Amino acid sequence: MPTTDPKTLLVAACALIDADGRVLMAQRPEGKDHAGRWEFPGGKVEVDETPEQAVRRELFEELNVEPCESCLQPFSFASFAYPDFHLLMPLYLCRQWDGFLRSKEGQATKWIWPDKIMELDLVPADVDLASHLRDRLPRGRRFAV
Repeated sequence: MPTTDPKTLLVAACALIDADGRVLMAQRPEGKDHAGRWEFPGGKVEVDETPEQAVRRELFEELNVEPCESCLQPFSFASFAYPDFHLLMPLYLCRQWDGFLRSKEGQATKWIWPDKIMELDLVPADVDLASHLRDRLPRGRRFAV
């Protein structure tokens, strides 16, 4: 079995999409790397956890919402070299979840149209993902929830 370089970090993220086609973005809180920049919500994949399980856990811990695991649609992934580690991050789309959005860790959130997402000050690893989202989810496209 191949070994994983200990400097590779597996993180899973999710683009929650509302009924109007807007995407939820979260702002990195003060005291964390890239504070003030915007990102797709998510977090580290823990030992013995799938990326889908990590997305569900992280979104509940951070935002009080629980995506249905079968509603997580694989969309794209980022492979990004930061100075101290390499980040590998699958991005899922989700249009259905339980709970009401409430920031539990004090981070700001905003719903944004896909064609405006690149105007945000994004964390570096999310730039290409945001570009793909902008290009593949045009404004005005409605989704059933």
